[in-house]
Amino acid sequence: MKHSPFTLSRRQLLKAGAGLSASGLLYTSALQANTIDTQARIVIVGGGASGMAMANRLATRLRGGTITLIEPRDTHHYQPGWTMVASGIWGPDKTMRPNADFVPQGINWIRQYAAGIDAENRRVDLANGESLDYDYLVVSTGLQLNYNLIDGMSPDLVGQHGIGSVYASIEGATRTRQAIKGWIDKGEGKGIFTAAPTAVKCAGAPLKMTFTTLTHLEESGHRDAFDVDFMSPTGGLFSQPWVNDFVKQRFDEQGVNRRHHYRLSAIDPQAKQAEFTFEGEKDSLSVPDDLRAGDDNAQGKPTIIADYDFIHVVPPMSAPDFVKQSDLIAKDGPHQGEWLDVDIHTMQHKRYPEVFGIGDVIGAPINKTAASVKAQAPVVEANLLSAIQGKSLTARHNGYTSCPLITGVGKAMLVEFGYDDNFAFMPSFPFIDPKDESWAAWVMKDRMLQPAYYAVLDGQA
Repeated sequence: MKHSPFTLSRRQLLKAGAGLSASGLLYTSALQANTIDTQARIVIVGGGASGMAMANRLATRLRGGTITLIEPRDTHHYQPGWTMVASGIWGPDKTMRPNADFVPQGINWIRQYAAGIDAENRRVDLANGESLDYDYLVVSTGLQLNYNLIDGMSPDLVGQHGIGSVYASIEGATRTRQAIKGWIDKGEGKGIFTAAPTAVKCAGAPLKMTFTTLTHLEESGHRDAFDVDFMSPTGGLFSQPWVNDFVKQRFDEQGVNRRHHYRLSAIDPQAKQAEFTFEGEKDSLSVPDDLRAGDDNAQGKPTIIADYDFIHVVPPMSAPDFVKQSDLIAKDGPHQGEWLDVDIHTMQHKRYPEVFGIGDVIGAPINKTAASVKAQAPVVEANLLSAIQGKSLTARHNGYTSCPLITGVGKAMLVEFGYDDNFAFMPSFPFIDPKDESWAAWVMKDRMLQPAYYAVLDGQA
């Protein structure tokens, strides 16, 4: 399973760059050719990657009616770049652009936070007390970081007491890099990398942070002086089966202690101690020598205590509270109470046909990446327009998602897969093997994907 990090020639890399605009990473939807007349009031809640993509697509396709975008922020953050910032590759400024660069002309941009959704009365409530009525609603809120579910943890702690978290914010990503550097500069110590018990945006980010940190540890010349643990609340590390097995083997080769069925439940910043709840069978728990047994928690589950010099915290995630408190949240099944209840193929809400979801907020087995938004946007566009015209919804999302999985500074794997056949690979480029690490995939992550991302926001891809 071990592969060379340099599997593509310069000529193949140039071919990959030329092909970006012609294949999976940048395609123009033929559906944009025709416009339709309407008097519909369309509200888009959230102006991140998915919401901005829908605003631009619908502004191009519709004549008449109104499109309202609810987005309070003036700055758009390129969140796929935060791992590069936290790894010391990029500066933070590279990940920020004004939202005004992307908001299309002719729509209403409401710079307020959404505070509630009344699905029965087709109304969105705003934080300032006002409300908006809609005929059709696109929920593109992104997700919520629930640091509060880890006792003692707050995003304000990132960068202090050896705590990092690439998810907290761009400032948090910068402080995470400083925390990693401070640990490495000590010349020794223990680093703990965690995963969340929920679905998370960019599920590869915790792995990327581990792999890039391993590169920095190896470059320090004192790798043997550092202990590295990866604590997973499940028996796996990645949803795609082959990649899951690859990461497990690579961690073993690079001296990472894999601890499975451990969920981060509390942190004591001053003492630099973390509590993990054991989620496996209680009788199977054998406390490693470098950890200490704690008390059973209120649910009767055993806990263990780990000292650390650095810890990378990945919080539990969910739909935002105002979505969870609405009738749009899933009422049963694996996404109950946590995620937007949509048909994962048509992107239409299961109980409110005038509502569509896109991006991180939806309940789906995979799909919380910007690449997923690129694949979902033309489906939501086509099906929303069909709904407006009273037609059947024929466009379908196949679950496509992509993770440029960094396996060390200067190398990566372009992992693309979808819903079918147990998350089978769906490679866009026949000359890039998704099972191979390559410098070419690293260059795609470092230099090529950001322009493709902005094209998605502009509704051009």
